[in-house]
Amino acid sequence: MSKRQIAMVMDLNKCLGCQTCTVACKRLWTKRDGMAHMLWNTVSTQPGTGTPHGFEAMGGGFRDGVAQPGHRPSVDEFGKAWDFNHQEVAFGGNPDVSLVADGGHAGKGPNWDEDIGGGEYPNSHYFYLPRICNHCTHPACLEACPRKAISKREDNGIVLIDEDRCRGHRFCQEACPYKKIYYNEVEEVSQKCIFCFPRIDEGVTTACSRQCPGRVRFVGYLDDPAGPIHKLVSQYKVALPLHAEYGTQPNVFYVPPMSPPRLDAEGNPTDEPRIPTDYLVSLFGPKVVDVLDTLKRERERVQMGETSDLMDLLISRKWQDLFGPFTKHPREVAQTPIKFYKKGERP
Repeated sequence: MSKRQIAMVMDLNKCLGCQTCTVACKRLWTKRDGMAHMLWNTVSTQPGTGTPHGFEAMGGGFRDGVAQPGHRPSVDEFGKAWDFNHQEVAFGGNPDVSLVADGGHAGKGPNWDEDIGGGEYPNSHYFYLPRICNHCTHPACLEACPRKAISKREDNGIVLIDEDRCRGHRFCQEACPYKKIYYNEVEEVSQKCIFCFPRIDEGVTTACSRQCPGRVRFVGYLDDPAGPIHKLVSQYKVALPLHAEYGTQPNVFYVPPMSPPRLDAEGNPTDEPRIPTDYLVSLFGPKVVDVLDTLKRERERVQMGETSDLMDLLISRKWQDLFGPFTKHPREVAQTPIKFYKKGERP
């Protein structure tokens, strides 16, 4: 067990689907050989099958404390890095050729079903679901690794892979029910989100959270009563884990999306939400019903001219309130000597 647990809350009511978080992570962490297909941070359109394609049916995790068998996703299921036909368009001599991309399933890489959503006009609907490694309290990947290459940091609970110990058995991929571990076929090791621990160690929040233009991501410790995570998860109880039934106790939480009303055949609004509640329950569990009621009630309070501490927190008028104790600007620590770890030494 870790002494403390760092966590993230993502407010799905504010996610724009702009992929800025994805690009920030990609540019910072996945530039080595063999990492072209890796997106440690992904933003999928829901309802949808996400990345890897159909991950929710790939098994892993625990049921009643017992490890469950899982599928090992392929690069094509994750979505290959885009390969555009630039040569053909620029030098092929055919004026009728269009620029196209080969990215695995449907040619669109990991976001093969982006902006497709569900429902039928006039009740079409979708929302965006950002995902990273959940840095679980009970990580299935850790228990599955025969090399003991996966560990939780004692000071903050971040789950890391020691690439010097990893031998590429990929049991961690099978065990993770969220399928957020990638395999580097060049270096023959497993790799995943590290919660930007070099930044966290210096008091700087993660790249994905700091670069988010929608102020979607809150970062902090679960046991910090003054921080945003404790307030959203434990005090107001409006942030829920994704697929808690997988049994890993994930430490990434979500404020579920509110919904406009469904329209009847004449175009009049009804009392039913356009995003089916049953679908949200399938993602976040039955507590999502109470959460949506709380959000609606607090929003109505503000509309009536009253104050709501919860709405103020979610609106995030003070940008740095999102980040708990990790409010330093990256340039503040840019001149700090970098800590290099010796081979075999764990951070």
